[in-house]
Amino acid sequence: MLTKSSTELVRQQNSALVLAALRRARNLSHTEISAATGLASATVSAITAELERAGVIAKAEQQVQGGRGRPRVLFTPRRDCGYVIVVRISSDVVQYSLTDYGGTLLDRFEESRNHDQRGTSAFAQIFVDALERLLQRSRLTRDRVLAVSISSKGLVDVDNDAARLLWSPVFGSEQLDFAALLAPEWRAKVMLNNETLLVAQALAAEAERAPEAGFRSLAAISLGHSIGLGVARKGRFGEIDVTAPNFGHMLHAPSAGLCRCGAYGCIEAAAGFYGILRAAFEVPPDTIPAKFVPIAEMDKIAASARQGHRMAGYAFRQAGLALGNGISRMLSLYERMPIYVTGPGTRYFDLLQGGLMEGVSQSLQLRLQGPPEISVVLDEQRLVFDGHLERALGVIDSEIATA
Repeated sequence: MLTKSSTELVRQQNSALVLAALRRARNLSHTEISAATGLASATVSAITAELERAGVIAKAEQQVQGGRGRPRVLFTPRRDCGYVIVVRISSDVVQYSLTDYGGTLLDRFEESRNHDQRGTSAFAQIFVDALERLLQRSRLTRDRVLAVSISSKGLVDVDNDAARLLWSPVFGSEQLDFAALLAPEWRAKVMLNNETLLVAQALAAEAERAPEAGFRSLAAISLGHSIGLGVARKGRFGEIDVTAPNFGHMLHAPSAGLCRCGAYGCIEAAAGFYGILRAAFEVPPDTIPAKFVPIAEMDKIAASARQGHRMAGYAFRQAGLALGNGISRMLSLYERMPIYVTGPGTRYFDLLQGGLMEGVSQSLQLRLQGPPEISVVLDEQRLVFDGHLERALGVIDSEIATA
């Protein structure tokens, strides 16, 4: 016999199923919600009525083709239910975006980072001021914001409800707690994720929407000033679990040189932009890494490599080898899965590919099973943004269903 508490738990789970179905499809009829969730028609009617009364979803009539017959009634997330702020912190810019509860982008601006201005205290004030300016531009108040979702490269505290940046190429080992920074003035849910984790999240969501592909797992590797990894795998009960192993700072070889993290021999020390720059110009491996390498400088090294310059070509090949060795180790721990390569470094993938495939072939498992499918995805910025919304709106939906 179901107790009151267990009945309430079932109701919350069913509400979450309905919100998740509407999140994926945006617009669904009563019958379509029932088919997507497996819930009985009466249950769907009760849940949609409750969510509509709470101002979470809205319904609208859609005329059938030809104009004859009763119009279809479609349910959709109510856009003005609340708002989400998305912040992407990268090596050269910080991007601030505002979306509504339906996931529609409403406003966006970017601020260049001053590479001579280091430290979290200076950035913290700039960050808070930018959030306030984003709201003022849309004439919104803080209480209308449901979540502030932030991303950065580096190590993120993975504890529940934590939003603490532990280490990053932007601030080094100087930590920043975003939840504490915004409390108590902001009541919004504050979330912090590794950027490449969000790329994997978005790619997994896209794969899930194409069920004929039979999604099981995938990995996203971001190439650029730093090296990131996101791994998405389907769990036993159909849920998608996404993690961001510390791939860029896995040991490759001590000869790879000094990394920005302070250790010697990391994958990033060979495959990050500063590692390629160092190898191309035969700079001593213990030289302190460059804070930032402009794309224009990398383009010059790439052009030299394509023209047959020995050291430039060697630098990219060694970078590819470090990436390939890392991928082979990662797949030995998980399973063979498709690899998606993203980030500004994809423009040099032709120079990296030979060394990368050589490194991948070092794995016995991959020599027996064959190399993984490797695809280049150019629009990393879109994927990061989509991953933000997928994760943030999913958390908001779960909290609404619980409430």
